[in-house]
Amino acid sequence: MKTATIPSLRVEPALREAAESVLREGETLSGFVEASLRAQVRQRQLRDEFIKRGLASLEESKRTGVYFTVDESVGKLRVKLERARAKAGKA
Repeated sequence: MKTATIPSLRVEPALREAAESVLREGETLSGFVEASLRAQVRQRQLRDEFIKRGLASLEESKRTGVYFTVDESVGKLRVKLERARAKAGKA
């Protein structure tokens, strides 16, 4: 696979020092920047997917006229969380 470069980044010396101060053993500043970039890209992708699902859910509710209260929604999430915790405890 061919690689590409990211534009060089000019930062204040204090930011560079702060970044270097949190590097783990064997980690390079370039590796840290790449990992940070990957994490931020993934976070934005997940946020965009979340918003897309929410908008689709809103359209479905408008179409069907079926809406759920906050208590119903939170209750369903609590059940899912309890099941996940129980499963994790058995694993």
